[in-house]
Amino acid sequence: MDGAADDLATERRIRRDLAALYRLAAHFGWDDLLSTHISARLPDAPDGSEVFLINPYGLLFEEVTASSLVKINGAGEILEPTPYRINRAGFVIHSAVHHARPDAGCVVHLHTRNGVAVSATRQGLLPLNQSALIVGDDVAYHDFEGVAFDMDEQPRFVRDLGTKHYMILRNHGTLAIGATVAEAFSRIYFLEWSCDVQVRTLAMGAELYPVAPEAIAKVPQQTGGEFARRYATELLWPAMLRKVERLDPAFAD
Repeated sequence: MDGAADDLATERRIRRDLAALYRLAAHFGWDDLLSTHISARLPDAPDGSEVFLINPYGLLFEEVTASSLVKINGAGEILEPTPYRINRAGFVIHSAVHHARPDAGCVVHLHTRNGVAVSATRQGLLPLNQSALIVGDDVAYHDFEGVAFDMDEQPRFVRDLGTKHYMILRNHGTLAIGATVAEAFSRIYFLEWSCDVQVRTLAMGAELYPVAPEAIAKVPQQTGGEFARRYATELLWPAMLRKVERLDPAFAD
């Protein structure tokens, strides 16, 4: 195939995967009415400008399909005819990350109840369980500055994210990035699961049993890098696609 045909095939695959992730977010209860957003980068335009897909503002996550995703550039311009518009805050956050991080093929931002609860604590994510240790010190923090409508927040957002793959947006929510939709899904799942368990653990009011420092240091070494990539892309994501197919095969339309 020539370059244009390759790009088209790549776009079809990314559209399918991103639509599947929206459906999974709804299935796991990660959606927040019409708020929050997930984006995926496409091959750059012929002029070298950045291109990515984001949700059509007004559709529930459970309604998103591959064809309804909106294609925009780094300036926020919609590149193909669509009856939908996009969420301004979604553009501000996601365009900043895609521009600053070439490794960010997919960016997931959520407002789950437990993710927001953890984001409102000074301690943030605590090393209380195995999933939190997988996240480890790969998590960044960004202070709340109001609804993310202002472009001038982007440099601070990018500065705070740095080279991390997870972020807790203080008093706001969670974020994870991956080179692919598969990797981003795997990361946001671990982050959200860790937040869920932390809220439940602290709610018991029982004395906490600390994890040994050597184990805290060991787990990221065991579960990062190539191990994490292969787990996400070769095992977890194919299983999740099968799950979405069973839930509603129309997601790929």
